[in-house]
Amino acid sequence: MHETWLRANWRPLITVAIPQLLGLCVVLKLAASTELRWFGIVCALPLLFFLALCVTAAVVPVIACDGRSLRFRLGRKPVMVPIEVVEGFLLGQGPSYLPGKEASRSETRTLVVRLAERATEWEHVAMPPRLGSWCGHYITIRGTWCEPLSVDLVNRLNMKLHEAKQQADHDRSRAQPAQVAG
Repeated sequence: MHETWLRANWRPLITVAIPQLLGLCVVLKLAASTELRWFGIVCALPLLFFLALCVTAAVVPVIACDGRSLRFRLGRKPVMVPIEVVEGFLLGQGPSYLPGKEASRSETRTLVVRLAERATEWEHVAMPPRLGSWCGHYITIRGTWCEPLSVDLVNRLNMKLHEAKQQADHDRSRAQPAQVAG
């Protein structure tokens, strides 16, 4: 079971889902009339699929922990990073990458995740730039697409990381058989 550490921002998804929901209502109204029933059903299927994608994107956490690794969902597939590779969380600021001329120049808070330099396999992972960046042992998550970022949130994440690392060390030490003196 994964514990949610950082939730997605559902607000931008609602702005996309509302027109889809209204369209679905219109299509279902069409499906209620006998001569347009099949047309309405065929049109409703892609709208339902898109709404399901919006709900999934709003519910699935951006960062989750299973006790041994952190799962980062910053694109189509989540990336699992061993907990001992993650060194800490920082609050930053960067471009928002929002559409529109004025919005494209705006900045947003970012969550920066520092990874250990010894973990070369985690040095770079491709991801959509609007969600963030992952290079040089730093993961930058744009605040536009996650819950509001604050100093308190970053402190809680660092505390959770510390506790998870202690628990992982405790579990590893219990799993190792005791050496017999001889």
